[in-house]
Amino acid sequence: MRKAFMGVRLRRLREERSLKQVELAGALGISASYLNQLEQNQRPLTVPVLLKINAVFGVDVQLFSEDEEARLITDLRDALSDGTETISVAEVRELALNMPAVGRTLVALHRRYREAAERSEAMAAQLGDDWISGGPARMPFEQVRDFFYARHNHVEPLDEAAERLYRRAGLTPRTIQDGVAAWLREKHGVEVFRGDSDTAQRRYDPLTRTLHIAANLKPGQQTFQMATQLAFLEFGEEIDRLADDRILAGDEARRLARVGLANYFAGALILPYSDFLAAAEQEAYDIEKLGRRFGVGFETVCHRLSTLQRADARGVPFFFIRVDRAGNISKRQSATDFHFSRVGGSCPLWNVYEAFAQPGRVLTQMAQMPDGRTYLWVARTVGSGNAGYGVPGKTFAVGLGCDIRHAARLVYSRGLDLADPDTATPIGAGCKVCERPNCLQRAFPPIGRAVTVDENRSTTTPYPVE
Repeated sequence: MRKAFMGVRLRRLREERSLKQVELAGALGISASYLNQLEQNQRPLTVPVLLKINAVFGVDVQLFSEDEEARLITDLRDALSDGTETISVAEVRELALNMPAVGRTLVALHRRYREAAERSEAMAAQLGDDWISGGPARMPFEQVRDFFYARHNHVEPLDEAAERLYRRAGLTPRTIQDGVAAWLREKHGVEVFRGDSDTAQRRYDPLTRTLHIAANLKPGQQTFQMATQLAFLEFGEEIDRLADDRILAGDEARRLARVGLANYFAGALILPYSDFLAAAEQEAYDIEKLGRRFGVGFETVCHRLSTLQRADARGVPFFFIRVDRAGNISKRQSATDFHFSRVGGSCPLWNVYEAFAQPGRVLTQMAQMPDGRTYLWVARTVGSGNAGYGVPGKTFAVGLGCDIRHAARLVYSRGLDLADPDTATPIGAGCKVCERPNCLQRAFPPIGRAVTVDENRSTTTPYPVE
């Protein structure tokens, strides 16, 4: 743990519990003078004191973590980029470190402001008042992304429920497909019919209690669809409770969240937390080996790896993304602090786009963001074959990344000089929010930044005018 000065957070903890310095010091087993030095940022917060705070008050140590601070910094930079003044990274970091509650409030206020501006734009478009500037209305699927992002992409109640059911049903990777079908039949009276010609991957008829699974799905995908339906049948009330969240505005967003939560349960049932985490550590997070061991595809393994954030048994905190050839992001999940831009597209220097040029091959990349943080990324194409002659298939590129400090735990770091920052590719969160002035791949200037043009100097402009 680095030297962490957390005086403001300690004072807030004491004020919330109406404790005097002497009382808090006594509870932590330290002197009042030492506590005073901690609160005045004259001494760093040490690991033993942090663990004592957790033991006495039950405070999640994540509150004092570096990842949580970095996560707030990225959100604050996004929120404050709309302002009229240029705020340095040092000022943003100071705010996130010493006054995180104020920082989170600013982020929440900015989110409300952006939502109001987007609603005004949507209304203006309907009324023909196209002079009002702004972005498109915030879509329900974006609200669902924020819902999972706020939970660090880990839903503890469903994860634990899936693991308990896996043990009770006596499931194994080799028997899980027939085992889930048997559980549906014996516990819920649901018969599963595989090979249905319907275009839907999963169709459930509550009157006849029959579940139809599409014929073109692979065995692992069929099991996933069965497990998704099992989640609705057996844990519907818990899913409803979780989906009743203030982040989700409107019925459509809540319906999407329910599907997302059921899918989460399905992934957790097929890849039970303890077994999967142990296998991941044993195989040095080799995605293809894990896929063969559990009988699932590359994308499914990547998605599950991004959810391993149980408080008492954390895996590597990953970020997961899926894009198509046009650059559209159809999936993105973050267990920690990587900043997915909400403005504009992603960076073309990212290896997740290079994967399309080398289909089926696993690509690795050390990438550095403008704030100096470096990450290890793994990317590969995934897709499905054509359903028939003349019917186009689906091809995506998926990427799985982690902070460079975790990279040594991954098989994909072999042969890379993790200690040399010059070997990292400079990337950004998207041209509209990226601050790199000399990037030859820049498509347009950052939002709110003036562009100086020198008519007497002939150069290749990074955002040409045709």
